[in-house]
Amino acid sequence: MDGTTLGTLGDRELDVMAVLWEIGSGTVGEVREQLSAKLAYTTVLTILRNLEVKEFVTHEEEGRAHRYFPRVQQRSARRSAITRLLDSLFEGSPEELLAHLVDEKSVGADELQRLAKRIKEKGKKGRGAQ
Repeated sequence: MDGTTLGTLGDRELDVMAVLWEIGSGTVGEVREQLSAKLAYTTVLTILRNLEVKEFVTHEEEGRAHRYFPRVQQRSARRSAITRLLDSLFEGSPEELLAHLVDEKSVGADELQRLAKRIKEKGKKGRGAQ
């Protein structure tokens, strides 16, 4: 599945996906046990069914239960969510997002230095590939 076609995930759906990404697959009961919020079995089942409709998960029958598997990688979902965030709140500008994080003191000086180093290293790799 292409990350650009991903639908929007709600908070509970993200929680369930995070569990599936961590454990690889799970039944409703297994996913429910791993969630930090205590949700009813039927609630977790409904979330998994909604995720299946949105094509984020698929399932296989396992006896009387269904085992759910993520259809999208966490990286693709993250990329899609960040793109939506950038487009809707920051006019598509990663620089505006970073400036906001710096202005709100969400990113400190040490983190900025690490980011600068990472950007510099990525630039070196890009030039070396040409």
